[in-house]
Amino acid sequence: MTNPARVLVVDDSPTMRGLISAVLNSDPEVNVVGQAGDAIEARAAIKQLNPDVVTLDIEMPNMNGLEFLEKIMRLRPMPVIMVSTMTHHGAEASLTALEIGAFDCVGKPAPGERQPFGDLAEKVKAAARSGWRYSNKRAASPPPAANSAPAVEFRVGRKIVAIGSSTGGVEALINVLQNFPRNCPPTVITQHMPPTFTKSFAERLNRLCAPVVEEATDGARLEIGKIFLAPGGSRHLQVTNASAPCCRLVERPPINGHCPSVDALFDSVAELAGRNAIGAILTGMGRDGASGLLKMRHAGARTIGQNEKTCVVYGMPRVAYELGAVEHQLPLNSIGEEILKLAAARKEGID
Repeated sequence: MTNPARVLVVDDSPTMRGLISAVLNSDPEVNVVGQAGDAIEARAAIKQLNPDVVTLDIEMPNMNGLEFLEKIMRLRPMPVIMVSTMTHHGAEASLTALEIGAFDCVGKPAPGERQPFGDLAEKVKAAARSGWRYSNKRAASPPPAANSAPAVEFRVGRKIVAIGSSTGGVEALINVLQNFPRNCPPTVITQHMPPTFTKSFAERLNRLCAPVVEEATDGARLEIGKIFLAPGGSRHLQVTNASAPCCRLVERPPINGHCPSVDALFDSVAELAGRNAIGAILTGMGRDGASGLLKMRHAGARTIGQNEKTCVVYGMPRVAYELGAVEHQLPLNSIGEEILKLAAARKEGID
């Protein structure tokens, strides 16, 4: 970025406003231009200061963060990063915020945490860079309703679908998976999320989509009509056991700064399934998943990348495309249908 990202910090706690501002101002590429204690102050500050990015507390007096976010997205779409408590209630509210249109969510620090808001500055800079396409992306047509896709004759063992995503992935995954019929091919997903978020997200996907969606557990069998989401925390989701494919949760250090890592998932799918797999890499910061998708393609898998125009952050898909890992680059609204088409296709030697 040529100029520092200009940020408005909104939180009802003066202490939290000060902490967030100090963390952001420590990065020379970020400039906190103002603070607000509630939605009324924030609305005036947005008009006066015209920030690139807003950080927004969920729990506030007068008007909570979700209500204010809805107004921002309707009246003046711009990148908003939600600041949430790392509880089940906070996770549910954060997921709602991401569906409304928040760029990302960060958790409030626990007492004594050494590096509070460790990646907030990077997320703010990515949000500022996304601003030029932000409102245009929000104007995209809504995803189809659950159960709208007709059932297709998928068979166990024919194809495994693996999907990786990060920033913007909540909205993107909902869009893709709502295309899937009740009897979709076995699907495994790694979405970068805090530990308290993934169970709530899996439950939400299960309510919104026709197949069964669950947070992955060690040993869970990959079956027709089942979608497994990697749990956040200290374990990577992989697949194993060629005769009866199942989920495996592996304790390993972060890969590309992430645990769970998309590369860890894609590497295992390349090794286990080879050409009997489909990989898709969706919106997200960084490069996680790019090398793993390349391994999948080299192993004979069909691979898809989300295109720049429909990404919240064209990071992971861009790196994958530049590496040659992406066979088809598609807009978000076409990815679910393409996955199903590839999963139903027959190839010599597969059956």
